[in-house]
Amino acid sequence: MVELPKMFPTITLHKRERKATDADIRRFVEVFHLCDMDKKSYLSREDMKMAVVMLFGYKPSKSETDLLMASYPSIHSPGVPLEQFVCLMGKKLTVEDHFERTRRIFNAFDAQCRGFLKLDDFERAFKLVAPRLPERTVLEAFRGSGPESVDQHVSGPSNGDPVSKQRVCS
Repeated sequence: MVELPKMFPTITLHKRERKATDADIRRFVEVFHLCDMDKKSYLSREDMKMAVVMLFGYKPSKSETDLLMASYPSIHSPGVPLEQFVCLMGKKLTVEDHFERTRRIFNAFDAQCRGFLKLDDFERAFKLVAPRLPERTVLEAFRGSGPESVDQHVSGPSNGDPVSKQRVCS
């Protein structure tokens, strides 16, 4: 049995403190085992990419994957073992910009890459993640998401705001 670290560093991001909880650590362990499909007791480069997708909702770039893989070089293992994976993901969780999460959620809703959301974007997204949610609730969520009326749309924030990172759509 691998003993997992009990504490992870805590940092302040935009006046919010975040540290890995016991539930986070359990999730890291679960994802590790799901991604270690060959039961080799370490994650390869491809396994690590899949784990980041499962935990953080995006595919890491080549440079980010290189950094993750090089964080704990070992002569005993060609990849990242469980204990180091948990430490890495705990650190990643503590430094994740909470605005990045907002950007990713907005981009997931903005399937047409328009830079704004219409009611049909909300309806489509909610049908996927909560198919039994009443239409009225979706409409209220849309109305509550911005000052625009339902006949218009909810825009992504302007350049100075956190959601407005450039995104390439194909």
